[in-house]
Amino acid sequence: MIRVLVADDQALVRGGFRLILDLQNDIEVVGEASDGREAIEQSRALLPDVVLMDIRMPGVDGLEATRQLLTDHHPPHVLMLTTFDLDQYVYDAMRMGASGFLLKDVRPEQLADAVRVVASGDTLLAPAITRRLVEQYVRRPPPSTGKPQLLAVLTERELDVLRLIARGRSNGEIAAQLFLSETTVKTHITHLFTKLNLRDRAQAVVVAYETGLVEPGDDER
Repeated sequence: MIRVLVADDQALVRGGFRLILDLQNDIEVVGEASDGREAIEQSRALLPDVVLMDIRMPGVDGLEATRQLLTDHHPPHVLMLTTFDLDQYVYDAMRMGASGFLLKDVRPEQLADAVRVVASGDTLLAPAITRRLVEQYVRRPPPSTGKPQLLAVLTERELDVLRLIARGRSNGEIAAQLFLSETTVKTHITHLFTKLNLRDRAQAVVVAYETGLVEPGDDER
């Protein structure tokens, strides 16, 4: 059972999310929070698997609450929710380690699926809003023929895997493209996450673009 905490300053929104998620056989809403401070307290007390976190809340906002929660020893997966389609929020949330980002007009079945995705340890990277954030906000160094210094600890195969993660490929798609087994892909991902001190795929995407390993609009060759 996936345990979920819903954090939003509007009671009607919280109730709607609870209603949608409680209809799922594998998801349980264990608590609600009306602001970021309460979200931090409830999360640390209830230990949910996933926190649905609104960004704009009074007092401590969702971004700050996310930052604090992800420093915990056993942090939850955080799925950011907002009515504001603003790229900077997405970029900030991903840099802090959030596992996903959805607008509040998402369809009920998409919300439940998103919870399952982030609970499994994966990251929502496909929406167009995420592609725009990469193009607009990631600062890239000048092109270089050499390996970026930060990535010097990675093998060539680990770099290949990182490139494909940055393009939103699943483990299965990476395995097919590189002619590897999914188990081998998972091993490469574990190694590169450890070497770069990354928490999840979202942070891997940011690193890939910030170092210039991948650039917006690039296609695999």
